[in-house]
Amino acid sequence: MVSYLPAEPPAFFHRGPSPTTRLVFFGLVSIALLFLDTRYGYLEQVRQSVAIVLHPMQRVAALPGAVIAVVGDYFASKRALAEENEALKLRLAEAGAKAQGAVMLAQENERLRSMLEIRARFEGGAIAVAVLYAGRDAFQQKLVVDKGRDAGIAAGAAVVDAEGIVGQVTRTYPYAAEVTLLTDKDHVIPVKLERSGVRAVMAGAGAGRAPELRYVSPSADVRIGDLLVTSGLDGTYPQGLAVARVATVERDTGQMFARISVHPVGGVDRSEQLLVLVRSAPLPPRPEDPVEAETAKKSGRGRPARGG
Repeated sequence: MVSYLPAEPPAFFHRGPSPTTRLVFFGLVSIALLFLDTRYGYLEQVRQSVAIVLHPMQRVAALPGAVIAVVGDYFASKRALAEENEALKLRLAEAGAKAQGAVMLAQENERLRSMLEIRARFEGGAIAVAVLYAGRDAFQQKLVVDKGRDAGIAAGAAVVDAEGIVGQVTRTYPYAAEVTLLTDKDHVIPVKLERSGVRAVMAGAGAGRAPELRYVSPSADVRIGDLLVTSGLDGTYPQGLAVARVATVERDTGQMFARISVHPVGGVDRSEQLLVLVRSAPLPPRPEDPVEAETAKKSGRGRPARGG
């Protein structure tokens, strides 16, 4: 037969008072304890003892939270330091760029100030120009500047920077001009040594080679480091402008003349701002060579035309 479980719990679970009785009892005990503790403070020692016993357990229970907080603070501070480091690096780079720009501006201002002093030295004045680009021919040393005939620049004018001679205008256009540098292989300048007054001709040697002094006797008073200035004999370059310094001197070459190389003092390969010197008056015509005059007379070109 099928037996049914009784709905009531077995007698084993009915030990002691009922739940309602226990609730009322413990409630009354709690109220009494609260009254006694509030009125007379009987439970203060009990609380102190319980607090002492529970303190280690409280510390142990709070330890994981503290560890998590410390780890979180560590990574947060590390991230903050990394961000601050990046910001400081950026500010340092910006400050470095500004400092370099300030140095470059100071140097440029100094060069421009020197160029203004050079301009004031010449009666004809000078025209400030900027370098546009270098010549396309690798075998020629030329620059193109941003002003030409419309600005009053003429072929043959000397071109200088704050340090000295750079070259000569060899071709002009309406709004640009071509400057042949003194290092070009076809460029020559009559010069003299500032210290001894020895005259010579400085000739360019082309790209990658130092200009040379030509037609100088091996016994001439030339020393390494001597400054060469324009002699003014060609009528193109005003007298007294710095050109180059003597770099090497070879006297025992087995030739009639010494071999002397020089280093230009002007910024032939670095200056961006230049001055084109303008003549105050045209040069007088050169005297006629006697041989050419005699030849012209024989050919009839030198005879004056007769009136009709």
